[in-house]
Amino acid sequence: MRISILALEGLWDTGLTVTLDAFKLANGFAAAQMGGTPRFDVSIVGVRKRVRSGQGFAIPVTSITPGVKPDWVIVPALATGRPEQLLPALDRRDVRQATEQLQMWSTAGARIAASCIGTFILAEAGLLDQKEATTTWWLSPLFRQRYPNVRLDETRMLVTSDRVVTAGAAMGHLDLALWFIRQASPELAALVSRYLLADLRTSQAPFIIPNHLAQADPLIQRFERWARAHLKAGFSLQEAAEALATSARTLQRRCEAVLGKSPLSYFQDLRVERAQSLLHGSGLDIDAIAAEVGYVDGATLRTLLRERLGRGVRELRANLR
Repeated sequence: MRISILALEGLWDTGLTVTLDAFKLANGFAAAQMGGTPRFDVSIVGVRKRVRSGQGFAIPVTSITPGVKPDWVIVPALATGRPEQLLPALDRRDVRQATEQLQMWSTAGARIAASCIGTFILAEAGLLDQKEATTTWWLSPLFRQRYPNVRLDETRMLVTSDRVVTAGAAMGHLDLALWFIRQASPELAALVSRYLLADLRTSQAPFIIPNHLAQADPLIQRFERWARAHLKAGFSLQEAAEALATSARTLQRRCEAVLGKSPLSYFQDLRVERAQSLLHGSGLDIDAIAAEVGYVDGATLRTLLRERLGRGVRELRANLR
């Protein structure tokens, strides 16, 4: 499998290196322990002749020529973790050149993948339009508003859609690399993941911090503060809207546009977050915790935790020790 990693100026060092290390391990194990030849022909290419990482290290890139015909192209994240950094970066000349090159590769039959903020590059190129995708969870409000034609689900760690694969935040680079290795050999992927102490994850949901998402919009920020003060009392869309001096319809629309979910769903996210905190930091039993977040009994809370986090109360408590 020929894989070209498209390196852009100021990329996130860890994203690139963890991807390269995972493929190097896989090739080494395939050759030495599994009686085969290396599975991955990996190269680093760039639209510029000289590229430096976000930490200032020189990255040895190969210039893109007509002879570069990869099976897959991987776009690592830029080291721009905040909207005020990312938006100017997306308008850089080299990024625009990269989006044009990705379009050409895609038209020629190459498949495209990206992790974390690299998914913004794919969206800029139009390669995610009308497709399912994931991205770095804390920038999902910006992604959702900038690319309304993408069917975004930031709770998922990895999404395959047609000829494109996207992975989630930060160490989603490793999840993406392991996905590639798994396509070649599930046994090889299991071996690499054990050497790297990397659990195979399917969801970003346990890592999402709700109030970080709320910061993307002033109305949502105010709604978040109101919701936290009313977790025990329960949710009423009309009461929330009146308290925020807006209409229920406006609040509903803003939540859908910024968060991709209803006000009630976001309210339940805050309940889950508070319940997790109490599971970790208190000696309360599940029924008492349920009462603290507005449920009559623990059974309903147990169901909600498993639906949102994919884990039961016992697993959550064990993981927090």
